[in-house]
Amino acid sequence: MTALGDILALLKGDAQADRVVPRTGQAARLSLATSAAMAFLAVFAMALSMASGRLADRWSDALARSSTIRISAPAAELEAQTWAVLTVLEQTPGVESARALTDEEQQALLEPWFGPELPVDDLPIPRLIEVSETAEGYDGDGLRQRLAAEAPGAVLDDHTRWRRPLVEAAGRLRLLGWVSLVLILGATGAMVTLAAQSALAANEQVIRVTRLVGARDSYIARAFVRRFTLRALTGASAGTALGMVAVLLLPGAGDSDSFLTGLGFAGSQWLWPLVIPALAAITAFIATRVAALRTLRGLQ
Repeated sequence: MTALGDILALLKGDAQADRVVPRTGQAARLSLATSAAMAFLAVFAMALSMASGRLADRWSDALARSSTIRISAPAAELEAQTWAVLTVLEQTPGVESARALTDEEQQALLEPWFGPELPVDDLPIPRLIEVSETAEGYDGDGLRQRLAAEAPGAVLDDHTRWRRPLVEAAGRLRLLGWVSLVLILGATGAMVTLAAQSALAANEQVIRVTRLVGARDSYIARAFVRRFTLRALTGASAGTALGMVAVLLLPGAGDSDSFLTGLGFAGSQWLWPLVIPALAAITAFIATRVAALRTLRGLQ
């Protein structure tokens, strides 16, 4: 029996061969429920992977074009060093704009950790300068050397230490999403294999009688392959639809960059879950075909 023959039989159908496979029973319910549940989980694994990738990309892009200079100096020298740093930045190629944050802005940054009553004027808080880069960017090493000469208390933070973990996390979460999908498909194939073997064992007498009237094992196996593939496709379609509805009902991200409120698909990403039923059907097709041939050979 060839795989091409199985595919043609799957598309064409055979009413006589379908009688060999039970339409109801534990195997039928198991294959349908397993396919639906695994497809539902696959939708969420895919949504998690894509959402985490989008969020990390947004954070990385936001940090890639911005830098911060922190000036720690005695109060008498703070203003002079601030002006020296701004002057250096005006003369640095690749710097689009730079400005010193006001006391109110620095207090707003510290408020989530220290509360609204933080006495900024009474604390030795460093002066922060926000730097925006051009698309080409600037020479970080050269800027650090100039700052060390002009303003010894200035420290440049180009957010590299923030970007690198985000990029690594995005790659790992995307990989985790694909690994999860592979594991889900593997579990689906295993459960469909068990269901097919159970159905073959339960219908051993019917199979023997069918053989006596001249049916070949390839003919019998195609009936099982077709029935279980269609069951997997039906269950996976239902599970995918439920999963997409569940993802759609999750809170949207809006203007925030919150991870939990941004879990879902965006734009054309909604087309990706539609691949899950096809993958489940292909997995069931291969698993059932292998299980049927092996089991039928054991019934000789």
